Order: sequence, then C-alpha cells, then structure tokens
Amino acid sequence: MASVAARSDSVNEDYFGAVPTAAVLLDGAGMSGIEAICCHGVAWYASRLGAELLGRLWLDSSQDLPTLLGEAIERVADTHRSTCDLADPSSPSATVAILRLRCDRVDYLVLGDSVLVLDQVQDVPLVVEDRREAAVGRHYRSTLDAVAEGSTDYHRARNDYIDALRANRNQPGGFWVAKDDPGAASEAITGSCRISDLSGAVLLSNGASRIVDRFGLVDWPGALALLRAHGPAAIIRRVRQAEASSAADPDDATIAHCVALADGQLR
Repeated sequence: MASVAARSDSVNEDYFGAVPTAAVLLDGAGMSGIEAICCHGVAWYASRLGAELLGRLWLDSSQDLPTLLGEAIERVADTHRSTCDLADPSSPSATVAILRLRCDRVDYLVLGDSVLVLDQVQDVPLVVEDRREAAVGRHYRSTLDAVAEGSTDYHRARNDYIDALRANRNQPGGFWVAKDDPGAASEAITGSCRISDLSGAVLLSNGASRIVDRFGLVDWPGALALLRAHGPAAIIRRVRQAEASSAADPDDATIAHCVALADGQLR
C-alpha cells in the first residue's frame, strides 16, 4: 500500500488498516477551521473510526458489514459528542471502503466516494463505487463552472456550492458518509462474491482513483496492470504528475492492493 498527503506540509486525513481477514480504507473530510466545531479534527476521526471498524471486523465475523460500520460510527460519535458539535454539517466525516474474507466469500462495502476494485479471474474488473455525491455535485455546479476561477464571483459560487453539498450530506435524495449517524451505514453499497472468482482487490481513496475517474490516464484494467507491475506508489506518482500539469488541487491519496485472496488471508 501507499498513502501520501495532499501536500508535504499538510496532515494526511486518509486512513488504511488491515487484519488478516479484513481491510479498511477511510477518506476523512472536513473544512478549514474545523477545530471550532470539533477539537479532535478530521485525521483523528478517520483513524478512530478505522480502528473501531478493524476491531469489530476481527472479533465478530457473524455480523454484516453495515451493522459493524453503524456500531463503529455510533461508538466514535459517543466518544466526542460531549466536546464537539456533531450536529454541525461540517463536523468530521469519512468515506469508507471495506473488504472482508469470510469462509469462501469476499464481502465488501463502499460508502461515499472511495472506490473498491475487484480483480476478477474470468472477467473485467468489478468497480464498486458510490456516485451519489458526484450526482448531487453536478446538479449544483452550473453556476460555479460559469464564472472565472479565482474571481470574486467564483469564490461566492464556490461557497454556495459547498453549502449545497453540506445540505445534501446524509439526507434522503442526497449522499451518505460516515459521520455521527449510525443509520448512514445502511445506505452503503454492499455485495459478496466467491473468493475463487478473484485474483486480488484494490481499495482507493478518491485522491488515488482520479487516475481513472478524473484524469483518464488509464482505464481500470490498465490501473490493475500498473499496480501489478510497479506497485501502488506508481499510481500516486502518475496522479501527482497529472495534478501538476492541470493545476488541479492535490488530494490525499491512498491505495492498497490485496493479493493471494485464495489463501484466506489478506496480504
């Protein structure tokens, strides 16, 4: 795996962790000045939720993934409910991708815009992604896209766009992330397949998946070939080069490549 912060002087708000039969990737989200809302911050939230999830995945294989995620969300919310304003739409949140091996099956879950790619032995890669935030964003982007970047009108339109996204977060008809409401876990995209059908799996934060879904440098079969040949760091290097050449804002980027699933343990 590889994980790189958006900038050398910024904190990486992505999280990745694994136990022998499960892997978890979270992409933390917040805003500038979030300390006034939550004294812990986004990186704390992502790592705390990730640790809660991993513990539950390791100790309780009988529960389905949305149940375990909901329990973890509630537990983390309880730890800072008395000190932080969790009702504020801008309090820390995270997207989630989970992969779990159980008996002869692979269970998976995606909530928010992290991506899970299942490398199928006899078919094209199965890409598990949650596009609801992108769909909401497209609905509100017309004003933002119509003004010159960097202008006063642009900053006003950008603030309006961000406010619209916040208003649609964890709302019916909007999009869902892990935050303070355990019910959001029931909105996740889930599935299961036979371990024998897969040669591997990849978990990516959206800062890494943009090699395909934003910059179009490769397709998903090409991304998997690049991973197999050169490893996760090569994906992030390509993304950073594309960000620099297009003047796009960099994002924290994390990618984990799980192989040899048929052995019953992730590695």
